[in-house]
Amino acid sequence: MLKTRTNVTGLRCVKCGKHYDEQPDLYTCPACGIEGILDVEYDYDHAKGELNKTSLAQDQRQSIWRYLPVLPVGRASRLPTLQLGMTPLYHYPNFARELGLGGLYVKDDTRNPTGSFKDRASAIGVTKAAELGRDTISVASTGNAASSLAGFAANMGLRAFIFVPETAPEAKITQLLVYGATVFAVRGSYDQAYYLAMDAAAEFGWYNRNCAINAYLVEGKKTCGLEVGEQLQDDMADWLAVAVGDGCTIAGIWKGLMEMKELGVLNRLPRLLGVQAEGAAPIYESFSTGQPLKPVPANTLADSIAVGQPRNTTKALRAVKDSGGAYVKVSDDAILSAIPRLARATGVFAEPAGVTSLAGVLAARESGLIGPKDRVIIVATGNGLKDIKSAQRTVGKPHSVAPAIEDVRAALNQK
Repeated sequence: MLKTRTNVTGLRCVKCGKHYDEQPDLYTCPACGIEGILDVEYDYDHAKGELNKTSLAQDQRQSIWRYLPVLPVGRASRLPTLQLGMTPLYHYPNFARELGLGGLYVKDDTRNPTGSFKDRASAIGVTKAAELGRDTISVASTGNAASSLAGFAANMGLRAFIFVPETAPEAKITQLLVYGATVFAVRGSYDQAYYLAMDAAAEFGWYNRNCAINAYLVEGKKTCGLEVGEQLQDDMADWLAVAVGDGCTIAGIWKGLMEMKELGVLNRLPRLLGVQAEGAAPIYESFSTGQPLKPVPANTLADSIAVGQPRNTTKALRAVKDSGGAYVKVSDDAILSAIPRLARATGVFAEPAGVTSLAGVLAARESGLIGPKDRVIIVATGNGLKDIKSAQRTVGKPHSVAPAIEDVRAALNQK
C-alpha cells in the first residue's frame, strides 16, 4: 500500500457514529454492516491553510485536483491525466424569465471526459486502487458509472470488470467495450447487477468502485459542489437541483458545498432539490412520509437513476433536510419534454437523468415550492448522446428534399 500524505483523519459511520482509521478494503462499518455507510473526515483547520479564496485564485489547474487538500488521495499519488472537472456554470437570464425564476444556472457536467458527472467518482476510484497496488477495479452501474470507470481505468492502465443490466442503453454498453472493459450484461435489474458485482469483487479480490459502499467515491462526487461553491462564492443561488438515484450524488454535492463554507469560500448555502423519477422514487417517498425507505421495482426511462433500492439513503435524506430543501418526483413524460426544452434554451444536450433536475424545478415552481424570485442551479449530469433513442422520442423528423431550391421553398411553406 502506498503511504502518501493527506488531510484525512479517518472514517465515520453515518449510522452509529463510530470512528475508524483508514485501512485497505474497509468499505462499511463492521458494526452496522451494509447499512453502515462511512463518511471521510478531514482536518479542516489544516486544510484551510492550503485551500482558501487566495489559493484558489492563484491555482492554474483547471481540474478537480485543485481541491487535493480535501480529497482522500495522496500528494504523491499517480493521478489520471484526463481533463476532469471545472465544468462550466452557465447563467441563462432569459430562460429564467421564461420559467418564472429570479435566475437560472446550468452546471454542465456533460463536458467531462466520458460525458457524465460520474467521471468525478471514477477518477478517485482508480487513484485509490493504484495507491493500494491493485490492478483490477469493478462496478455495477445502470450505465454512466460503468462507462466512466472503463475510461478512467484505461487511462490508468487498470483492468475494469463491469456489471450492467442488459437493458442499459446501447451507446453506454458500446462505450464500455471501446475502452476495453470486460462487460457482464446481467439478465435482471440494476439491483441484481449490483449484488452480483459485490459478490464478484469479494470473490476475486477486485477493488470495488461502487459509490454506495465505497466512501472515497462520494469524495469525487463532492467536487461538483466544491466547484459550484468556488464559481459563485459570495453570490450563491437559492436552490440547487439534481437528479437522485442511489443518493450518492446529492450527498456528495452537499458535502462539497458545506466544505466550501467551512473553508471560508462561501458565505451561505443553497437549499437542495432532490428529483426522482416517479417510477423509482423510494427516497422521495421516505422524505415525504417520514417513514423508513421501502424498496420498489424501478421503472423509468431515465436509466441513470433507475434505482429501486438505494444504498445511500441516510446521506441523501440528511443532506436535503440539513439544507432546508425538499424532494420531488416527476413523470417520464416530464423528463422527456425537458430534453429539447433545455437544449433549445441553452444549447446543453443532456440525457434523461441529466434533465430530470430541470423537470423537477418546473414541478417545484408550479407547486410554489420554488418562488418567482428564487435563483436556481440545475446540474446536467450526463450527455444526451448516451441515450439517443430517448431524445429521438422528443423531436420530429427532418424535411426530405431533393437537391433543388424549389423543394426547400416548399418545405418552408409547409405548416
